[in-house]
Amino acid sequence: MDQTAEAPLLTVRNCRQSYHKDASTDLVVLEDVDLTLHEGEIVGLLGRSGSGKSTLLRIASGLLKPTAGEVTWRGLPLTGPAPGVAMVFQSFALFPWLTVQENVELGLEAQGVKRAEREERSEAAIDLIGLGGYDGAYPKELSGGMRQRVGLARALVVHPDLLLMDEPFSALDVLTAETLRTDLIDLWMEGKLPIKSILMVTHNIEEAVLMCDRILVFSSNPGRVAHELKVPFAHPRNRFDPAFRQMVDDIYGIMTRRKAPEAPSAPAAGRTGFATPLHPVGTNLMAGLMETLYNPPYDGRADLPALAAALQYEADELLPLGETLGLLGFAVLEEGDLILTETGRRFADADTEERKKIFAEQLHAHVPLIVAIRQVLDQRPNHRASAVRFRDELEDHMSPEYAAETLRTVIAWGRYAEFFEYDEEAQQFGLEEEDEEKV
Repeated sequence: MDQTAEAPLLTVRNCRQSYHKDASTDLVVLEDVDLTLHEGEIVGLLGRSGSGKSTLLRIASGLLKPTAGEVTWRGLPLTGPAPGVAMVFQSFALFPWLTVQENVELGLEAQGVKRAEREERSEAAIDLIGLGGYDGAYPKELSGGMRQRVGLARALVVHPDLLLMDEPFSALDVLTAETLRTDLIDLWMEGKLPIKSILMVTHNIEEAVLMCDRILVFSSNPGRVAHELKVPFAHPRNRFDPAFRQMVDDIYGIMTRRKAPEAPSAPAAGRTGFATPLHPVGTNLMAGLMETLYNPPYDGRADLPALAAALQYEADELLPLGETLGLLGFAVLEEGDLILTETGRRFADADTEERKKIFAEQLHAHVPLIVAIRQVLDQRPNHRASAVRFRDELEDHMSPEYAAETLRTVIAWGRYAEFFEYDEEAQQFGLEEEDEEKV
Protein backbone atom coordinates (compact mmCIF):
# COMPACT_ATOMS: atom_id res chain seq x y z
CA MET A 1 0.00 0.00 0.00
CA ASP A 2 1.16 3.52 -0.76
CA GLN A 3 1.14 6.21 1.87
CA THR A 4 -1.41 8.86 1.04
CA ALA A 5 -0.93 12.62 1.17
CA GLU A 6 -3.93 13.03 3.48
CA ALA A 7 -3.70 14.32 7.04
CA PRO A 8 -2.12 11.76 9.38
CA LEU A 9 -4.22 9.32 11.36
CA LEU A 10 -2.16 9.84 14.49
CA THR A 11 0.38 12.39 15.67
CA VAL A 12 2.37 12.40 18.89
CA ARG A 13 4.41 15.52 19.65
CA ASN A 14 6.99 16.12 22.39
CA CYS A 15 5.67 13.17 24.35
CA ARG A 16 7.00 12.60 27.84
CA GLN A 17 5.95 9.89 30.25
CA SER A 18 7.25 9.75 33.79
CA TYR A 19 6.21 8.14 37.05
CA HIS A 20 6.66 9.74 40.43
CA LYS A 21 8.82 7.88 42.92
CA ASP A 22 8.60 8.66 46.61
CA ALA A 23 11.64 10.39 48.09
CA SER A 24 13.53 10.38 44.80
CA THR A 25 13.49 11.80 41.30
CA ASP A 26 10.78 10.81 38.84
CA LEU A 27 11.31 7.75 36.66
CA VAL A 28 11.23 8.99 33.05
CA VAL A 29 10.12 6.28 30.61
CA LEU A 30 9.71 8.41 27.45
CA GLU A 31 11.31 11.76 26.67
CA ASP A 32 10.56 14.13 23.77
CA VAL A 33 9.09 11.45 21.45
CA ASP A 34 7.48 12.39 18.12
CA LEU A 35 5.44 10.02 15.97
CA THR A 36 3.37 10.54 12.83
CA LEU A 37 1.28 7.74 11.37
CA HIS A 38 -0.42 7.96 7.95
CA GLU A 39 -2.98 5.76 6.27
CA GLY A 40 -1.56 2.96 4.16
CA GLU A 41 1.62 2.28 6.11
CA ILE A 42 3.02 -0.17 8.62
CA VAL A 43 5.29 1.47 11.18
CA GLY A 44 7.46 -0.47 13.61
CA LEU A 45 8.70 0.60 17.03
CA LEU A 46 11.97 -1.26 17.49
CA GLY A 47 14.09 -1.25 20.61
CA ARG A 48 15.20 -2.96 23.73
CA SER A 49 12.98 -4.02 26.61
CA GLY A 50 12.37 -1.02 28.84
CA SER A 51 12.77 1.56 26.07
CA GLY A 52 9.13 2.66 26.36
CA LYS A 53 7.75 1.12 23.15
CA SER A 54 4.71 -0.49 24.77
CA THR A 55 4.12 2.66 26.81
CA LEU A 56 4.00 4.68 23.58
CA LEU A 57 1.56 2.14 22.13
CA ARG A 58 -0.79 2.67 25.09
CA ILE A 59 -0.47 6.44 24.65
CA ALA A 60 -1.31 6.07 20.94
CA SER A 61 -4.42 4.08 21.83
CA GLY A 62 -5.61 6.75 24.25
CA LEU A 63 -5.46 4.33 27.19
CA LEU A 64 -2.63 6.31 28.82
CA LYS A 65 -2.39 10.09 29.02
CA PRO A 66 1.22 11.28 28.65
CA THR A 67 2.79 13.38 31.37
CA ALA A 68 3.54 16.03 28.76
CA GLY A 69 3.10 16.50 25.03
CA GLU A 70 0.24 16.39 22.54
CA VAL A 71 -1.55 13.44 20.96
CA THR A 72 -4.04 13.93 18.12
CA TRP A 73 -6.27 11.38 16.39
CA ARG A 74 -7.45 12.43 12.93
CA GLY A 75 -6.49 16.01 13.75
CA LEU A 76 -8.36 16.22 17.07
CA PRO A 77 -6.84 16.06 20.57
CA LEU A 78 -7.00 12.57 22.02
CA THR A 79 -8.47 12.67 25.52
CA GLY A 80 -9.51 9.05 26.00
CA PRO A 81 -9.62 5.69 24.19
CA ALA A 82 -9.33 6.43 20.46
CA PRO A 83 -12.32 5.42 18.32
CA GLY A 84 -11.35 3.10 15.50
CA VAL A 85 -8.33 1.54 17.23
CA ALA A 86 -7.87 -2.15 18.08
CA MET A 87 -4.95 -3.99 19.65
CA VAL A 88 -3.32 -7.42 19.41
CA PHE A 89 -1.22 -8.46 22.41
CA GLN A 90 1.79 -10.70 22.94
CA SER A 91 -0.29 -12.94 25.19
CA PHE A 92 -3.33 -14.31 23.43
CA ALA A 93 -5.70 -12.81 26.04
CA LEU A 94 -8.58 -15.13 25.15
CA PHE A 95 -11.37 -16.11 27.53
CA PRO A 96 -10.98 -19.89 27.94
CA TRP A 97 -14.69 -20.44 28.65
CA LEU A 98 -15.75 -18.82 25.35
CA THR A 99 -15.59 -20.40 21.89
CA VAL A 100 -13.57 -18.94 19.04
CA GLN A 101 -16.66 -17.19 17.68
CA GLU A 102 -17.66 -15.85 21.10
CA ASN A 103 -14.15 -14.49 21.70
CA VAL A 104 -14.13 -12.79 18.32
CA GLU A 105 -17.57 -11.25 18.87
CA LEU A 106 -16.66 -9.59 22.18
CA GLY A 107 -15.75 -6.21 20.66
CA LEU A 108 -18.89 -6.13 18.55
CA GLU A 109 -21.03 -7.03 21.54
CA ALA A 110 -19.46 -4.16 23.50
CA GLN A 111 -20.41 -1.84 20.64
CA GLY A 112 -24.02 -2.99 20.79
CA VAL A 113 -23.99 -4.67 17.37
CA LYS A 114 -27.01 -6.95 16.88
CA ARG A 115 -26.57 -10.71 17.00
CA ALA A 116 -27.17 -11.39 13.28
CA GLU A 117 -24.56 -8.84 12.23
CA ARG A 118 -22.14 -10.03 14.93
CA GLU A 119 -22.34 -13.59 13.62
CA GLU A 120 -21.87 -12.50 10.02
CA ARG A 121 -18.87 -10.27 10.72
CA SER A 122 -17.20 -12.72 13.12
CA GLU A 123 -17.54 -15.55 10.60
CA ALA A 124 -15.96 -13.35 7.92
CA ALA A 125 -13.06 -12.40 10.22
CA ILE A 126 -12.48 -16.01 11.28
CA ASP A 127 -12.41 -17.13 7.64
CA LEU A 128 -10.11 -14.24 6.72
CA ILE A 129 -7.39 -15.22 9.16
CA GLY A 130 -7.56 -18.90 8.23
CA LEU A 131 -9.60 -20.47 11.03
CA GLY A 132 -12.73 -21.39 9.11
CA GLY A 133 -14.40 -24.40 10.72
CA TYR A 134 -13.06 -23.65 14.20
CA ASP A 135 -15.90 -21.29 15.20
CA GLY A 136 -17.11 -23.58 17.97
CA ALA A 137 -13.69 -24.64 19.30
CA TYR A 138 -12.38 -23.51 22.69
CA PRO A 139 -8.91 -21.94 23.18
CA LYS A 140 -7.55 -25.05 24.93
CA GLU A 141 -8.20 -27.01 21.70
CA LEU A 142 -6.04 -24.64 19.61
CA SER A 143 -2.30 -24.31 19.07
CA GLY A 144 -0.50 -21.11 20.01
CA GLY A 145 -0.53 -19.88 16.45
CA MET A 146 -4.24 -20.56 16.10
CA ARG A 147 -4.98 -18.72 19.35
CA GLN A 148 -3.06 -15.69 18.13
CA ARG A 149 -5.10 -15.80 14.92
CA VAL A 150 -8.21 -15.62 17.10
CA GLY A 151 -6.76 -12.55 18.78
CA LEU A 152 -6.12 -11.03 15.37
CA ALA A 153 -9.67 -11.82 14.19
CA ARG A 154 -11.08 -10.24 17.36
CA ALA A 155 -9.17 -7.03 16.55
CA LEU A 156 -10.12 -7.00 12.87
CA VAL A 157 -13.82 -7.75 13.31
CA VAL A 158 -14.51 -4.21 14.56
CA HIS A 159 -13.00 -2.82 11.33
CA PRO A 160 -10.54 -0.48 13.04
CA ASP A 161 -8.73 2.32 11.22
CA LEU A 162 -5.57 1.56 13.19
CA LEU A 163 -4.32 -1.84 14.35
CA LEU A 164 -1.87 -1.74 17.25
CA MET A 165 0.30 -4.84 17.71
CA ASP A 166 2.41 -5.35 20.83
CA GLU A 167 5.02 -8.02 20.02
CA PRO A 168 2.28 -10.21 18.54
CA PHE A 169 4.57 -13.03 17.38
CA SER A 170 7.10 -13.24 20.22
CA ALA A 171 5.23 -15.95 22.14
CA LEU A 172 5.13 -18.24 19.09
CA ASP A 173 7.67 -20.73 17.80
CA VAL A 174 9.83 -19.59 14.88
CA LEU A 175 7.92 -21.42 12.12
CA THR A 176 4.46 -20.44 13.37
CA ALA A 177 5.52 -16.80 13.77
CA GLU A 178 6.92 -16.72 10.25
CA THR A 179 3.73 -18.22 8.78
CA LEU A 180 1.52 -15.71 10.60
CA ARG A 181 3.71 -12.75 9.55
CA THR A 182 3.59 -13.84 5.92
CA ASP A 183 -0.17 -14.38 5.98
CA LEU A 184 -0.73 -10.97 7.56
CA ILE A 185 1.43 -9.16 5.00
CA ASP A 186 -0.25 -11.03 2.12
CA LEU A 187 -3.68 -9.93 3.37
CA TRP A 188 -2.41 -6.36 3.81
CA MET A 189 -0.95 -6.16 0.31
CA GLU A 190 -4.10 -7.67 -1.21
CA GLY A 191 -6.21 -5.03 0.53
CA LYS A 192 -8.25 -7.64 2.39
CA LEU A 193 -7.64 -6.28 5.89
CA PRO A 194 -10.37 -3.87 7.05
CA ILE A 195 -7.78 -1.45 8.47
CA LYS A 196 -5.95 1.65 7.26
CA SER A 197 -2.64 1.42 9.16
CA ILE A 198 -0.61 -0.77 11.50
CA LEU A 199 1.63 0.36 14.37
CA MET A 200 3.59 -2.50 15.86
CA VAL A 201 6.06 -2.96 18.71
CA THR A 202 8.85 -5.47 18.18
CA HIS A 203 12.36 -6.25 19.34
CA ASN A 204 12.98 -8.54 16.37
CA ILE A 205 15.06 -6.63 13.81
CA GLU A 206 14.37 -9.00 10.91
CA GLU A 207 10.65 -8.86 11.65
CA ALA A 208 10.71 -5.06 11.49
CA VAL A 209 12.55 -5.01 8.16
CA LEU A 210 10.34 -7.78 6.77
CA MET A 211 7.03 -6.12 7.59
CA CYS A 212 7.38 -2.36 8.04
CA ASP A 213 7.49 0.66 5.75
CA ARG A 214 9.14 2.77 8.43
CA ILE A 215 11.05 1.81 11.58
CA LEU A 216 11.56 4.00 14.64
CA VAL A 217 14.60 2.75 16.58
CA PHE A 218 14.38 3.59 20.28
CA SER A 219 17.21 4.21 22.70
CA SER A 220 16.71 3.55 26.40
CA ASN A 221 16.75 5.29 29.78
CA PRO A 222 14.72 7.26 28.94
CA GLY A 223 13.09 6.04 25.74
CA ARG A 224 13.75 8.30 22.76
CA VAL A 225 13.53 7.89 18.98
CA ALA A 226 17.21 7.52 18.13
CA HIS A 227 16.70 6.90 14.40
CA GLU A 228 13.87 6.80 11.88
CA LEU A 229 14.46 4.53 8.91
CA LYS A 230 12.49 4.01 5.70
CA VAL A 231 12.44 0.44 4.43
CA PRO A 232 12.89 0.67 0.64
CA PHE A 233 11.98 -2.92 -0.32
CA ALA A 234 8.76 -3.92 -2.06
CA HIS A 235 6.63 -6.79 -0.76
CA PRO A 236 7.09 -9.71 -0.76
CA ARG A 237 10.55 -9.23 0.75
CA ASN A 238 13.42 -11.66 0.48
CA ARG A 239 15.27 -11.91 3.78
CA PHE A 240 18.27 -13.43 1.98
CA ASP A 241 18.65 -10.49 -0.42
CA PRO A 242 22.03 -8.77 0.23
CA ALA A 243 20.36 -5.37 0.58
CA PHE A 244 17.91 -6.79 3.15
CA ARG A 245 20.77 -8.39 5.09
CA GLN A 246 22.72 -5.14 4.98
CA MET A 247 19.81 -3.19 6.46
CA VAL A 248 19.46 -5.71 9.28
CA ASP A 249 23.20 -5.42 9.91
CA ASP A 250 23.00 -1.61 9.86
CA ILE A 251 20.25 -1.63 12.48
CA TYR A 252 22.28 -3.92 14.72
CA GLY A 253 25.07 -1.37 14.34
CA ILE A 254 22.73 1.48 15.33
CA MET A 255 21.52 -0.42 18.39
CA THR A 256 25.07 -1.15 19.58
CA ARG A 257 26.44 2.31 18.78
CA ARG A 258 26.42 3.68 22.28
CA LYS A 259 29.03 5.02 24.64
CA ALA A 260 30.32 2.23 26.79
CA PRO A 261 30.63 2.88 30.52
CA GLU A 262 34.11 3.95 31.51
CA ALA A 263 35.93 1.19 33.32
CA PRO A 264 38.22 2.25 36.17
CA SER A 265 41.86 1.36 35.73
CA ALA A 266 42.19 0.54 39.42
CA PRO A 267 39.83 -1.59 41.51
CA ALA A 268 36.50 0.15 41.87
CA ALA A 269 35.65 1.71 45.19
CA GLY A 270 33.19 4.07 46.84
CA ARG A 271 29.99 4.89 44.99
CA THR A 272 31.38 5.70 41.53
CA GLY A 273 29.17 3.73 39.15
CA PHE A 274 27.51 2.05 42.14
CA ALA A 275 24.01 2.42 40.66
CA THR A 276 24.66 1.10 37.16
CA PRO A 277 21.69 -1.11 36.15
CA LEU A 278 22.83 -4.63 35.33
CA HIS A 279 21.26 -7.06 32.90
CA PRO A 280 20.11 -10.35 34.49
CA VAL A 281 22.66 -12.40 32.57
CA GLY A 282 23.86 -15.65 34.15
CA THR A 283 27.48 -16.76 34.33
CA ASN A 284 26.75 -19.99 32.44
CA LEU A 285 25.26 -18.01 29.57
CA MET A 286 28.29 -15.69 29.48
CA ALA A 287 30.68 -18.62 29.56
CA GLY A 288 28.79 -20.39 26.76
CA LEU A 289 28.86 -17.33 24.51
CA MET A 290 32.57 -16.74 25.13
CA GLU A 291 33.28 -20.38 24.26
CA THR A 292 31.21 -20.04 21.09
CA LEU A 293 33.05 -16.88 20.06
CA TYR A 294 36.46 -18.32 20.91
CA ASN A 295 36.04 -21.39 18.71
CA PRO A 296 35.60 -21.71 14.91
CA PRO A 297 33.97 -20.41 12.83
CA TYR A 298 34.13 -17.14 14.77
CA ASP A 299 37.68 -17.26 16.16
CA GLY A 300 37.01 -14.35 18.48
CA ARG A 301 34.84 -12.13 16.28
CA ALA A 302 31.20 -12.54 15.19
CA ASP A 303 28.72 -10.52 13.15
CA LEU A 304 25.72 -10.03 15.46
CA PRO A 305 22.97 -10.84 12.90
CA ALA A 306 24.78 -14.05 11.90
CA LEU A 307 25.41 -14.95 15.54
CA ALA A 308 21.77 -14.28 16.46
CA ALA A 309 20.59 -16.50 13.60
CA ALA A 310 22.97 -19.30 14.57
CA LEU A 311 21.94 -19.20 18.23
CA GLN A 312 18.26 -18.51 17.41
CA TYR A 313 18.41 -15.38 19.56
CA GLU A 314 16.57 -12.14 19.00
CA ALA A 315 18.28 -8.78 19.39
CA ASP A 316 16.61 -8.24 22.76
CA GLU A 317 18.29 -11.42 24.03
CA LEU A 318 21.70 -11.11 22.38
CA LEU A 319 22.43 -7.41 22.93
CA PRO A 320 22.13 -7.48 26.75
CA LEU A 321 24.43 -10.49 26.78
CA GLY A 322 26.96 -8.74 24.54
CA GLU A 323 26.76 -5.55 26.58
CA THR A 324 27.34 -7.47 29.80
CA LEU A 325 30.46 -9.06 28.34
CA GLY A 326 31.52 -5.55 27.35
CA LEU A 327 30.85 -4.16 30.83
CA LEU A 328 33.01 -6.88 32.38
CA GLY A 329 35.82 -6.45 29.88
CA PHE A 330 35.36 -9.84 28.21
CA ALA A 331 34.29 -8.49 24.80
CA VAL A 332 33.74 -5.33 22.76
CA LEU A 333 30.60 -4.38 20.82
CA GLU A 334 31.67 -2.56 17.69
CA GLU A 335 29.33 -1.56 14.83
CA GLY A 336 27.30 -4.74 14.87
CA ASP A 337 30.18 -7.09 15.72
CA LEU A 338 30.99 -8.81 19.02
CA ILE A 339 34.75 -9.19 19.57
CA LEU A 340 36.41 -11.13 22.39
CA THR A 341 39.09 -9.27 24.33
CA GLU A 342 42.28 -10.98 25.43
CA THR A 343 40.67 -11.49 28.85
CA GLY A 344 37.66 -13.09 27.17
CA ARG A 345 39.92 -15.44 25.24
CA ARG A 346 41.79 -16.33 28.43
CA PHE A 347 38.49 -17.08 30.19
CA ALA A 348 37.23 -19.29 27.33
CA ASP A 349 40.45 -21.29 27.38
CA ALA A 350 40.63 -21.72 31.17
CA ASP A 351 39.45 -24.52 33.46
CA THR A 352 36.65 -24.05 35.99
CA GLU A 353 38.72 -22.76 38.91
CA GLU A 354 40.77 -20.41 36.75
CA ARG A 355 37.56 -19.05 35.22
CA LYS A 356 36.28 -18.15 38.70
CA LYS A 357 39.49 -16.25 39.44
CA ILE A 358 39.34 -14.34 36.15
CA PHE A 359 35.67 -13.54 36.69
CA ALA A 360 36.40 -12.28 40.22
CA GLU A 361 39.15 -10.01 38.87
CA GLN A 362 36.77 -8.52 36.29
CA LEU A 363 34.02 -7.98 38.85
CA HIS A 364 36.48 -6.22 41.17
CA ALA A 365 37.61 -3.97 38.34
CA HIS A 366 34.25 -3.18 36.75
CA VAL A 367 31.34 -3.65 39.20
CA PRO A 368 31.53 -1.12 42.06
CA LEU A 369 28.40 -2.48 43.74
CA ILE A 370 30.04 -5.84 44.38
CA VAL A 371 33.15 -4.11 45.72
CA ALA A 372 31.00 -1.96 48.01
CA ILE A 373 29.18 -5.00 49.40
CA ARG A 374 32.46 -6.79 50.09
CA GLN A 375 33.94 -3.71 51.78
CA VAL A 376 30.97 -3.49 54.16
CA LEU A 377 31.29 -7.20 54.98
CA ASP A 378 35.02 -6.86 55.61
CA GLN A 379 34.56 -3.88 57.92
CA ARG A 380 31.80 -5.32 60.11
CA PRO A 381 32.79 -7.51 63.08
CA ASN A 382 30.13 -10.11 62.28
CA HIS A 383 30.78 -9.90 58.51
CA ARG A 384 27.06 -9.72 57.78
CA ALA A 385 24.98 -7.10 55.91
CA SER A 386 21.31 -6.88 54.93
CA ALA A 387 20.50 -6.76 51.22
CA VAL A 388 17.79 -4.20 51.96
CA ARG A 389 20.27 -1.37 52.55
CA PHE A 390 21.82 -1.88 49.10
CA ARG A 391 18.44 -2.25 47.42
CA ASP A 392 17.23 0.98 49.05
CA GLU A 393 20.30 2.81 47.82
CA LEU A 394 19.81 1.50 44.29
CA GLU A 395 16.19 2.65 44.34
CA ASP A 396 17.41 6.21 44.81
CA HIS A 397 18.74 5.99 41.24
CA MET A 398 16.46 3.57 39.40
CA SER A 399 13.03 1.94 39.50
CA PRO A 400 12.33 -0.69 42.18
CA GLU A 401 12.15 -3.34 39.43
CA TYR A 402 15.59 -2.45 38.05
CA ALA A 403 17.01 -2.22 41.58
CA ALA A 404 15.75 -5.69 42.46
CA GLU A 405 16.98 -7.10 39.14
CA THR A 406 20.42 -5.50 39.55
CA LEU A 407 20.76 -6.82 43.10
CA ARG A 408 19.75 -10.34 42.06
CA THR A 409 22.36 -10.22 39.29
CA VAL A 410 25.07 -9.04 41.69
CA ILE A 411 24.18 -11.82 44.13
CA ALA A 412 24.52 -14.47 41.40
CA TRP A 413 27.80 -13.04 40.07
CA GLY A 414 29.28 -12.55 43.56
CA ARG A 415 28.45 -16.09 44.58
CA TYR A 416 30.04 -17.52 41.44
CA ALA A 417 33.21 -15.50 42.04
CA GLU A 418 33.11 -16.46 45.77
CA PHE A 419 33.06 -12.81 46.86
CA PHE A 420 30.44 -13.57 49.50
CA GLU A 421 27.66 -15.89 50.61
CA TYR A 422 23.99 -14.98 50.49
CA ASP A 423 21.19 -16.22 52.74
CA GLU A 424 17.98 -16.11 50.68
CA GLU A 425 15.68 -16.52 53.66
CA ALA A 426 17.31 -13.79 55.75
CA GLN A 427 18.13 -11.66 52.67
CA GLN A 428 21.60 -11.20 54.07
CA PHE A 429 25.13 -11.13 52.69
CA GLY A 430 27.91 -12.85 54.60
CA LEU A 431 31.45 -14.19 54.33
CA GLU A 432 32.51 -17.80 54.40
CA GLU A 433 34.51 -18.90 57.42
CA GLU A 434 37.72 -19.02 55.38
CA ASP A 435 37.18 -15.44 54.24
CA GLU A 436 36.44 -14.31 57.80
CA GLU A 437 39.75 -15.72 58.97
CA LYS A 438 41.57 -13.67 56.31
CA VAL A 439 39.97 -10.39 57.47
